[in-house]
Amino acid sequence: MKDLVVIKSFSNGIRIQLNADCPFEQIIDEIAFKFSEAKNFFGRSSMALSLEGRELTETEEIHILETIHRNSKVNIVCIVGHDEETDKHFIKALHKVDQHMPVGDDGQFYKGSLRNGQVIETEESIVVLGDVHQGCSVISAKSIIVLGGLYGEAYAGGNGQEGAYIVALEMEPERLKIGDFKYKNNNRTKKWGIRSKVQPKIAFVKNKRIVFDALTKDLLGTF
Repeated sequence: MKDLVVIKSFSNGIRIQLNADCPFEQIIDEIAFKFSEAKNFFGRSSMALSLEGRELTETEEIHILETIHRNSKVNIVCIVGHDEETDKHFIKALHKVDQHMPVGDDGQFYKGSLRNGQVIETEESIVVLGDVHQGCSVISAKSIIVLGGLYGEAYAGGNGQEGAYIVALEMEPERLKIGDFKYKNNNRTKKWGIRSKVQPKIAFVKNKRIVFDALTKDLLGTF
């Protein structure tokens, strides 16, 4: 019988081939078993994840992420698709963000995309594993990292902390605020949800205004 789950590695990530015909519950059980068996092999690492072989809902993707988290020390920081050029940008951004990612007592993760006016507010730095859609907001007293598209609003540095920043793999926000400085996008011609020529960017305060720059390891190192 064809394997229900086949796990393969690629540069800086894991590719999981899923059986298209069996019940999803069996897929979850097999993922749990295989990642538990390979726990020492993968060790503690941050990786991108590619899911292939069957169509998945966002709820199913989150279930898979949680199963991997429970049965291994692997930290999945983004799910990539089948567009090789787009995926290169995601993997490159993963490298740059990884060592600056707030975890433990210094920050928190939110798994999933924000839709339908959802708002997240925290006193710590936050990493959003998904998209922030129009009409939604992420509010942090420190910094914000969106491993997906930022199409809504983001407010960082709410406690007056200097050096706060906002990172997104696709930066097309409605509004930003970093500390006391604001930005509003008045030229929104983009079609939401379509990722083409992804260019990860960082927003930060320079000369008393919010500026945008390409995300680089050297630039992140200055914060």
